[in-house]
Amino acid sequence: MIAVLQRVLEAKVEVDGRIVGQIGAGILALVAITQDDTAEDVSWMANKLSSIRMFRSGDGEKHFELDVREMKGEILLVSQFTLAAQTKKGRRPSFEKAAPPELGRKLFDDLVRAVQALDIPTQTGQFAADMKVSLVNDGPVTLIVESRSSAAPSSA
Repeated sequence: MIAVLQRVLEAKVEVDGRIVGQIGAGILALVAITQDDTAEDVSWMANKLSSIRMFRSGDGEKHFELDVREMKGEILLVSQFTLAAQTKKGRRPSFEKAAPPELGRKLFDDLVRAVQALDIPTQTGQFAADMKVSLVNDGPVTLIVESRSSAAPSSA
């Protein structure tokens, strides 16, 4: 599982001119499910999203001090299979590492439920839709998180 996390002051997703998900301050997470992802990756990513320190301390003095729960923020989860693209060869991206739609939808929905179970206000985009995502990036702070990087996904 691959996620691009953006610290935002606000973010929203529109489909056909209608807002389907919207948050105030928190994390916009663009998430790709890969063909090898399992329930373990879902659990690891939910824990990482809830615990990664992306926010300033309450007094604004210390950077990367608080996680989304500590700062009482929200998470907007947006499925984005294109993050799984392989771009090393040729000019056209290859999406062979992306999960097939059925698995992608199941694991993405599982991720949404796992984050919600951690008592974090959570909104989503619309799976497989043509979405328009808007955000006000705070910082800007943008992090890339992978559940299957060179280190085994053992802890948050």
